[in-house]
Amino acid sequence: METVTGREKENQSSIKEFLLLGFPGNQDVQISLCVVFIVTYILTVTGNITIIALVGSHSHLQTPMYFFLSNLSFLEVWYTTACVPKAIAIFLGKSRTIPFASCILQMYFIFSLGCTEFFLLTVMAYDRYLAICYPLHYSTIMNNTKSSLLALVCWVAGFLVISVPASILGSLSFCESYAINHFYCGIDSLIVLSCSDTLVFQWVAFIIAIIVILLSFLITLVSYISIISTIVKIPSAQGRQKAFAICSAHLTVVIMWYGSTIFLYVRYSKTNAVEINKIVNTLNIIVTPLLNPFIYTLRNKEVKDALWKVLKGTGSWF
Repeated sequence: METVTGREKENQSSIKEFLLLGFPGNQDVQISLCVVFIVTYILTVTGNITIIALVGSHSHLQTPMYFFLSNLSFLEVWYTTACVPKAIAIFLGKSRTIPFASCILQMYFIFSLGCTEFFLLTVMAYDRYLAICYPLHYSTIMNNTKSSLLALVCWVAGFLVISVPASILGSLSFCESYAINHFYCGIDSLIVLSCSDTLVFQWVAFIIAIIVILLSFLITLVSYISIISTIVKIPSAQGRQKAFAICSAHLTVVIMWYGSTIFLYVRYSKTNAVEINKIVNTLNIIVTPLLNPFIYTLRNKEVKDALWKVLKGTGSWF
């Protein structure tokens, strides 16, 4: 027993770094992917920083709804930054390796920020529920203090919940193969490479996925059922249209985010369909953060008006 244990520790210590394979293809394919990732990353960061700047510089946007939106935009900037720059280096063939500790840290930040986004989207759904279903009491129930507290809870909970699987993952043994068939360090990719018994880890990851994803989805779903039932009771067509416009941007983001993540993570086994997972991961990490600022800008009259004033020179950022 001691010999086996010592050998496992030796095997684990022998893995100093992982090799990230990225996407298959020749040099032209890699350059094309690199260009796509660079362009989307620049647009994502620019778009989300624009949202933050607009909310911070216009007093009429400094409400709980836009406060949560600026938190979401701030999160999206770091969510893509935790993954995309390394992916670009892989496509360029400059740095395909990543140290063991950096790999675990990257996984921790990506999944912590992902969990935080679930919580923020749930809080935003609750905020819209209060605004539409209880408009007369909204300003009393959802004030600046409560919105700040809810945002803080989302961030703290998101980073705490992933600390459990991250600590377990860091203690697993990785022997022989060290090539990760992905463009970042994900939980499913690391499970495939581990030569330890990952049964406990897979159960922990599955339970966390159920709690974080499905529970937050259930709360969001109940909120929107109440919202829609309230909207259809509004007598005027203009009133119904205005109420739905308030929620449509958030609902669009919710559908995209939950659809892809439920497919990826609410499964007990994560060792199959790696190539499909990479494509869906690209939607999560590249496409959704890119579309968020455009969806909220184009489908939100107040944000659109504030941006238009800045572009015309009649408004300011600060």
